[in-house]
Amino acid sequence: MAEAFARWIAREPRIGGIISAGGSGGTTLATAGMRALPVGIPKVMISTVAAGDVREYVGSSDVVMFHSVADVQGLNSITEQVLGNAAHALAGMVAQMPTREAYDARRKLAKPALGITMFGVTTPCVQAVTKRLEADYDCLVFHATGVGGRAMEALGDSGLLAGFLDLTTTEVADMLVGGILPADQDRFGAPIRTGLPYVGSTGALDMVNFGPRDSVPARFQNRKLVIHNPNVTLMRTTRDENRAVGEWIGQRLNLMEGPVRFLLPEGGVSMLDRAGGAFHDPEADAALFEAIEKTVRWSGKRSVERVRANINDTAFVDAVIEALDSISPSVSKRA
Repeated sequence: MAEAFARWIAREPRIGGIISAGGSGGTTLATAGMRALPVGIPKVMISTVAAGDVREYVGSSDVVMFHSVADVQGLNSITEQVLGNAAHALAGMVAQMPTREAYDARRKLAKPALGITMFGVTTPCVQAVTKRLEADYDCLVFHATGVGGRAMEALGDSGLLAGFLDLTTTEVADMLVGGILPADQDRFGAPIRTGLPYVGSTGALDMVNFGPRDSVPARFQNRKLVIHNPNVTLMRTTRDENRAVGEWIGQRLNLMEGPVRFLLPEGGVSMLDRAGGAFHDPEADAALFEAIEKTVRWSGKRSVERVRANINDTAFVDAVIEALDSISPSVSKRA
């Protein structure tokens, strides 16, 4: 039904946006159709469940969730105001939408877009990479919180990206170990399906994410933990966990038919994983790197390279730029 809804919208250029209201059932139905539509088409969902966990409704799309406050059955002083606000919000978004002709013209003039993954502990790396590339690329940075990785890959599947700088693959650790910001089993699926140039790394694979300290599962209570803030607790991954993560990533890299460069920062995979850092564990990192190297089938298009630097060091940023240049020759070398 969601696909049929999207096809109908695509055939009807007079429709500039979508708005719906409902409880849990109506929200499930309406947002399924919304998620099937391209990013950029205004989507507003007034819902009784909007004040809770809405990740299953929003997914990797740009749906705007409005909490209905009161139930949407019938009109009253509350729902009239909320519905009116939502309608005005949609009207404002639609009014600012470019015409199809203007949008197409803008796309022709736009720089090629790169999807880049980042976490707090890899921010210096991504900021430096983005600064080096921004003259040639539209750098789209995605926070690697599970949804972030899926959003980046959805854009790749939609044909809106020219390549991937997947420097922060931490979501895989959460998926395999049991954290709260996991990837799904389709992680790396977009570069596999599209064959787009892919530069990846092991950013923040030294950690698994949990909520407040008292939310950490009992089986992990004796592990090395860092309280990042009152709402986020980080757990250091072990040698065996890193080995399993490396093997999983390597198997996915083997399915990519496009050009691939995967970089291993020997000086640590995050801010916390450098000499003297709370998560510095050369043995665990070595297990991760060796598992990737042993699993990946090297070829003329696919390679794994070690870099003698921490992921946030200038030397690693240089290696990222060189790797991208080596598989995107149409872009001139940068100083």
